[in-house]
Parts: sequence; C-alpha cells; structure tokens
Amino acid sequence: MANRIILNPVSYHGRGAIAEIVPIAKNKGWQHLLVCSDPDLIKFGVTAKVTDLLDAAQIPYTVYSGIKPNPTVENVKDGVAAFKACGADAIIAIGGGSSMDTAKGIGVIITNPEFEDVRSLEGVAPTKKHAVPTIAVPTTAGTAAEVTINYVITDTEKECKFVCVDENDIPEIAIVDPDMMSSMPRGLTAATGMDALTHAIEGYTTKGAWEMTDMFHLEAIRLIAENLRGAVENNPANRDGMALAQYVAGMGFSNVGLGIAHSIAHTLGAHYDTPHGVACAMMLPLVMEYNQEFTGEKYREIARAMGVAGVDGMTQAEYRKAAVDAVKQLAADVGIPAKNEKVREEDLDQLAADAYADACCPGNPRDTNVEELKALYRMIMA
Repeated sequence: MANRIILNPVSYHGRGAIAEIVPIAKNKGWQHLLVCSDPDLIKFGVTAKVTDLLDAAQIPYTVYSGIKPNPTVENVKDGVAAFKACGADAIIAIGGGSSMDTAKGIGVIITNPEFEDVRSLEGVAPTKKHAVPTIAVPTTAGTAAEVTINYVITDTEKECKFVCVDENDIPEIAIVDPDMMSSMPRGLTAATGMDALTHAIEGYTTKGAWEMTDMFHLEAIRLIAENLRGAVENNPANRDGMALAQYVAGMGFSNVGLGIAHSIAHTLGAHYDTPHGVACAMMLPLVMEYNQEFTGEKYREIARAMGVAGVDGMTQAEYRKAAVDAVKQLAADVGIPAKNEKVREEDLDQLAADAYADACCPGNPRDTNVEELKALYRMIMA
C-alpha cells in the first residue's frame, strides 16, 4: 500500500508573513475576495491586520463573519450565498478552525455545487474539483486547519458534528504568522495548544502512521512541550514555537488520521458546546492510558519528546506511565480542567454512539466499542 502526503502548494512562516497576501492576490489576478472571519476577531482588530493591507492596496473584498465557534451547516450555506452575492473569486480565511473550516466548506461547494446541502460532504465526499483558491491565515496555534484536508461542521438539527475529509479542500496558500496569534487570551492559547498536542500524539499512534508522519509528530510533540507553557504566558519566542509546532502536527495527522480522543471531543462540542481544545485535553491522557497496550514502544519516544529524562533506562510500563504523566502535567500547568460538569449519565448512550460513528474512530490503535467509550466519558464526569 502506498502512503500519501498532501500539503499546501505554498506556505509562508514567520512574523510579518501576512505582508505576502497583497503580492499574492495581485499576482493571481483576483478581483474580489471573500474574507471569512469571526465576530470576536473583527471586534478586537485582528482581522483588520489583514484587511488594512487590502485597503491600502485597493484590493476589493467583502467580509463574512457569521461564523460560530463550532461552525454549522447554516454558516456554510450563508457563506456560499455571501460569496456569490459579492462576485468573489477567492477566499481569505482568518481565524481558528471555525473560520477555516467554514471557508473550506464554502470553497468546495462553489466549485462542486452538487454538494450545496453541506451534509453530503460528510466523510470522504467524491468531489471532482478543487475548492476556490484560498489563503488561510490562522490566529490560533492549534487546529492546523490551514494545512489539513479535514474540516468539521456541526449539524444543529441532529446535535452532532461531522468530519469531512477531502483533498480538494486544502488551502492553496497558508500564512502562518505568529503576530496574528499574539492576542490569543491565556485560556484559548492553552486549549488550542493542547489540541495540537492531541493531533501530534494521536497522529503518531494511529493505525495509519508511518515513518514520515512519525517524524512530523515527534517534532511537534517536542516543540509543544518546550513552548506551550511560555506561550500561555505570552512569551513571543514561545508563541513562535507554537505557531510552527501546530503546523508541523497538521502536516502529519492530516495524512494519517486521528483517534478516539478526537471522536469524543467532537461529541462534547456538538452536545455541550465544549471548546474543542479543552475537550481534547481532557480526553488525551485517558485515551493514552486506554490505548497503551496497543502502541508498542511509541510511548518511550513520546516521553522523550515531552522532555522526560532517563527513558532508555525505564521498563515499558515505566515509560508508558511517564508519557501519560507528562501530558497530564502539561495540561494541569496550563489550566485545563480535568472534568466536564455538563456530561450526564442519561446522555452517554447517544454520546458513545456518536463517537463510535465518528470518522476519527477507526484510526484509533485499539479497536473500541460503545460500552468502552461510555466508560471513558464517565472518567470526565464531575
């Protein structure tokens, strides 16, 4: 079986990288841009860091900001209508996973209108044409949506999230500029950073992992362990490290998949609106313990990348525990809660069924079932 790697055709990294947007737009000959962003980023002037450049260069654009933290089917449909109404020919997505996921859905539907119901994009949709040209500008160091072929949409009618996996949705250009992430508050920095760590650890241990993606994931784990605590304290050098770390993790997991920490996190977001990074951080050490007997020697390398000393002298049981403990400690140090007070026993049947049906579930290194998933949910109940 061949292993496949899909990445952005072009990406720009480093402080001030957003300055590349104007020459890109001019060289591409784009006439009108749809800028997808969320209301808070507009309110606090983050989106303006890009739109001010467009204004100065007299590049026409329309802002679409009707995007929820867990973007919905309706958000995508409204974005498609906005794209058509303004006569756009390209998209700039500015934000976290919400803005970028919405932009992916919009871009794919514009070029593949047979999927305009949005729900038919669930899973691996047979789209034929690449999405509208898109520049993705992340404002959080976590989702890596700018370099992945995945996006997640919430179906509010069914109270579930569905994962879309489509090589036609990857943004043409990624702009990873730590300056765009500098205004992230402490809690969001912690949550998105732990989301990136979950990407790296689940991607490293998933059934589809192989040598090239292992390289990406181990480096991402190392960078996150070294930089997340400082990034939460708003240290500029650590912000830079996290910007790189989350992108490198995305280079890996986008191509090999994830596991049940993400399956469970998706359901917590859909049912209770739990922030995705917080949900991932709650579940990651519990899922690591659950999976440990199915991971060979990989936890030794996770422990090493997390900065644990003396792993080569440890027994398998010791280095597995050390890896889990290091993840627990990092989550605690950055203020992630260990419990979710919203989870109720009467919801567990539906939550576990939804997690089992989630697109990330088959990649988990240990095969699971609904009853075992219910037991994992119980571990985060207050």
